[in-house]
Amino acid sequence: MTDHHFYSFLKHKQLALVANELEQSVYTNPRTMLTHARVLVESVLKLVMREERMQDPPYMTLKDRLDEVDRQGLLIHEVKDALELIRRSGNLAAHETRGFRASEALKSWEAIYIVLKWYTEVYGDPSFEFPEYRDPSPPAQQSFELPELEARLERLESLLLLQVGGADETMGAEAEAEAAVAVEEETPPEPPGYTTVRRIRYRGRSLDIPYFLRDAFLLPQRFEKSVRFLVKLGGAEEARIMSELPADLDGLHHAVTRYNEKHDEQLFDELGEFIAEEKARRKIRLDRPGELFLFHRADWVTVTESLAGAELTKENFPSLTPGFTRQLHESGIRRAGQLPQELVILAKYKNVGTGSIEKLFEDLKERQKARTSD
Repeated sequence: MTDHHFYSFLKHKQLALVANELEQSVYTNPRTMLTHARVLVESVLKLVMREERMQDPPYMTLKDRLDEVDRQGLLIHEVKDALELIRRSGNLAAHETRGFRASEALKSWEAIYIVLKWYTEVYGDPSFEFPEYRDPSPPAQQSFELPELEARLERLESLLLLQVGGADETMGAEAEAEAAVAVEEETPPEPPGYTTVRRIRYRGRSLDIPYFLRDAFLLPQRFEKSVRFLVKLGGAEEARIMSELPADLDGLHHAVTRYNEKHDEQLFDELGEFIAEEKARRKIRLDRPGELFLFHRADWVTVTESLAGAELTKENFPSLTPGFTRQLHESGIRRAGQLPQELVILAKYKNVGTGSIEKLFEDLKERQKARTSD
């Protein structure tokens, strides 16, 4: 866990992770911060009730727990007021359509500090000195889009509730087992775009779909063994984009004719390769912003000014056939810099297969290498 988050010092890892996500939301998504702050303090009350050996039935609301802990004389006025502020602000943010300001989220952030400081001092290590309050810093880097932020918070909250008791009864045995493992294994926080937003399965195996691929176009040419299957599925308005794929690919072939279980499995395998390739491509784009790349499978070539201006002729690129060159020129593609970033798109041309595209890609790399060594 990185130490730039204020609550990274908390020994309760899941509390810290949720608090860290809320910290990032104060300025960028005040409504989200206010709404989800309720789960954090409700988890604290669950921990208190566990410490005090109080009954904690799963149907209790945040207000029920707050009132019960208060009836036991466990809350000082400052902490009770902080809990009420978080509860009321969260309810407003969950139901009102007006815009919410960062100043409102900051008030809840201060109230969270009061609650966590009280809990740590009363139920934690008495020798630990709780740090002084600090406002969150405005994010200096790319922030999470709201749907991804919600997905992150929901997952972290599920893990937190599992750890403190009272996980969602609809969670399911498999999801609960995965959550239990995640509680034990601390992993570095994912950068924006990489949060798992759904999972696609096939006969006991699964693939995590990151947020940045949630609506990715499934270009059939990217799936060498499944290209015809995807074209047929696309004609039936199935599997054109990632979000159209079912949660379980077993039986997908029934959506079209003349395909079987083997094609479901092949698509699942190639989907895993596609995700890995797209992650590699996203990384190079993020590491080198503003640059242009031409991609082929899991590889790429950087388009420098000299390469971009190279005429698409057999002299410059020996693998080009007259027919391939003519079709490129008819499409207005005369220089390397005008080629589509996704080179497999070129397979749409007549008599141009994957082999022709691969040879062109090697030519592009060789020309770039030669120019670099000049």
